[in-house]
Amino acid sequence: MPKPKSKKSEIVEQGETNSQLAFVSSNEENMLAGNSGHDENESANLAIILKELRDFRKDNDRIEEAEERIKEAETRIQTSEDAVAELIKLQMQLQAKVVDLESRSRRDNVRIYGVKEGSEDSAPSMNVFVERLLRENLSVPTTVELRVERAHRAVKRGFQLSGKAVNLDHDYAPDVLKKRKEYAEIKAVLKEKKIRFQTPFPAKLRVHYEGGPVLYGTAEEATSDMIKRGYAVAAVNTPNPTSLLEQIQHLSWRTVKKTGSRADRPKVPSYQEKLQVFKRQEKD
Repeated sequence: MPKPKSKKSEIVEQGETNSQLAFVSSNEENMLAGNSGHDENESANLAIILKELRDFRKDNDRIEEAEERIKEAETRIQTSEDAVAELIKLQMQLQAKVVDLESRSRRDNVRIYGVKEGSEDSAPSMNVFVERLLRENLSVPTTVELRVERAHRAVKRGFQLSGKAVNLDHDYAPDVLKKRKEYAEIKAVLKEKKIRFQTPFPAKLRVHYEGGPVLYGTAEEATSDMIKRGYAVAAVNTPNPTSLLEQIQHLSWRTVKKTGSRADRPKVPSYQEKLQVFKRQEKD
């Protein structure tokens, strides 16, 4: 039979048990306190991450909105530039028609330069003076009805009246006359060099060089070529609707044709999918 425990040994065993219980209770409190601190840190970290995600989503929404607005602005600008280009083309066509109609209406007119002011005072009327002036100085027979013929040139290019040169020319439309005046310096240089030239209608210049005739459509084109040939002429730069149209066409957006269907294009991952890489993996 086991010996009965003494009262003293019972007291010792009870003390050991109480100390063990106190140690376990202390460990549990420490573990709970540690878990509580860990949970607080996790919550704080999660709150920071959520705040960053919200900010990121707001930024992403703003960027998408800005992209949409830029796309709409580009569409409006492109439409406006296309409309301006079409209007310039239409304006050029209408201007050419107006100049042609005005030039045709002036075919029966003639301009006389160099007549001294007051020379017509002795005539009963300006009409009588002009008719007498042309008949006497151009040797026009009385049997011929006085008029300007586009098929012939005048017998004389001009004449002297009271010691002053008188020149004759067509009654050009203001637009045509302005363009023809741009050749003034070029003509002076060609006359000085004794190079033959012609000025076809409406405002062109044909120069007969030694190597053959060259036809220029504008004074700018003529001066540019003559400078290359070594002639001392000032370059002419005249703004015209064509150059403005070219500038608009160069600055305009160009639509790029997309090949393939939407299904064939590579899918761009969203920001949620990109963030999956940083997602914490739960431990088993």
